Amino acid sequence: MNTTNRTVVVTGIGATTPLGGDSASTWEGLLAGRSGVSALDQDWAADLPVRIAAAAAVDPGEIIPRAQARKLDRSAQFALIAAREAWADAGFQARAGEDTSVDPDRLGTVIASGIGGVTTLLNQYDILREKGSRRVSPHTVPMLMPNSPSANVGLEVNARAGVHTPVSACASGAEAIGYAIEMIRTGRADVVVAGGTEAAIHPLPIAAFGNMMAMSKNNDDPQGASRPYDADRNGFVLGEGSGVIVLESADHAAKRGAKVYAEALGQGISADSHDIVQPEPSGNGIAHALQNLLANTDLKPAEVAHVNAHATSTPLGDLAEIKALRKVFGTDVDHMAISATKSMTGHLLGGAGGVETVASVLAIHHRVAPPTINIENLDPEADADIVRDEKRALPAEGPLAVLNDSFGFGGHNVALAFRTV
Repeated sequence: MNTTNRTVVVTGIGATTPLGGDSASTWEGLLAGRSGVSALDQDWAADLPVRIAAAAAVDPGEIIPRAQARKLDRSAQFALIAAREAWADAGFQARAGEDTSVDPDRLGTVIASGIGGVTTLLNQYDILREKGSRRVSPHTVPMLMPNSPSANVGLEVNARAGVHTPVSACASGAEAIGYAIEMIRTGRADVVVAGGTEAAIHPLPIAAFGNMMAMSKNNDDPQGASRPYDADRNGFVLGEGSGVIVLESADHAAKRGAKVYAEALGQGISADSHDIVQPEPSGNGIAHALQNLLANTDLKPAEVAHVNAHATSTPLGDLAEIKALRKVFGTDVDHMAISATKSMTGHLLGGAGGVETVASVLAIHHRVAPPTINIENLDPEADADIVRDEKRALPAEGPLAVLNDSFGFGGHNVALAFRTV
C-alpha cells in the first residue's frame, strides 16, 4: 500500500499507574488531584538520600499469571497490562488474524522504555554474585532487553508490520507514539499499539538520580514533593507504570465502526545539543520541536486549549518549557490551560509520554483539564495559565487541540498534538 498522509485517530487507551490499575481509575485520580507518591518502606530504602516514590497502585503480579510473570521484567508486565486494556477498548475481540477486522501484516507495536529491564539486570547480577552462575535465570536476556515490552506486546496481538522501541530517555514514550503515527500516515500499517513503560524503583537508580541532584528529597512530605512550577520545587519523584494507546488510520477505524477518541495530528522532534543532562535554559530546542510540529501538521495555535506539560518539578526544566511555548505561540499561550500531571503520578521516565498521552486524549475527549497540585508559591517566571488545585472545564463547543510535551536527558524534545473529532 502506497497511501501516504492518511488521517490517524486514537481508538483505544490503556494505563496502569501510581493512581490506578487502569485508565479509568488513573483518570479519576488525575481529576481528583490525588497524589500517588508515598514513602518507600523497603529495608533497602532506609539509607538512601531519597526515600519516596510513586509506585504502581496495582502490582502487576496481581494481574499477570505467575508462570508468565517470571519470564517478564516488571516494565514489560506493565506494558502488557496497559496494552491489553487499550486493545480491548479499541474493540478488538482477539489477536490480529483471529479478529478478522485487523490484518497481522498491517499491525505494528511501538512501546518505549527509557531504561528497559534494569531491575532484572540488577537482581540477576545479585543472584550471580550471591548464588553462582547456575542460579541465573535463563530468561534474563529477553527480560532485560529494552525492546522486550514492545516485543511481548507484539506477540500478544500478533503484530507483523514492525515492532519498535525508541530509546530517548524521558522522551521515549512520546517518541514511540510519534513513530507510530508516522507508520500509519506513510502506509506501513493500519493499526499500531503504542506507548511507554518503566519500572525503575530500585536502590541503584534512586541513589544515582539522588546523587546527581535530580530528585526531590522531601522525604517527610511524599505527597507534596512533586511540585511543578512552585518556587520551592527541588526535583522530580520517580514513578512507574505504563500508558498505551491504539492508533489507527481513520479509514480503517470507520470500516470497522470503531469509536474514536481524537485525531492524532503528529509530532515535532528536535535536539538541544546543549548538555547530556541539563535542558537548554532558553527553551530554544523545545521551541524548534514545537515549530516542527506546526510545520508538519495543520494545527492552528488558536485551537490549542490545553497543554499536558513535561514539567517534572526541576528548577530549569519547568521554565524552559514555558519560555519555549511563549517563543512559538506568543499571546496564544494565554488561552492554553497548562497541567503538570507529574505532580500526581511522579515521573515515569520512558513511560511518562505514554501515560500523559492517555491523559491528554481524555482531556480533550471529555473537555476537562486535570489540575496541577502542590503549587503553594507559584514561580513568578511561570508566565502561563497553570491549572492549579482543581480540574478545569475546557471550551464546551468547537474543535479543541492538546499538546503533550516530553523531554529527556541527552537533549531529546518531542511534542505531540491531538485534536477532537
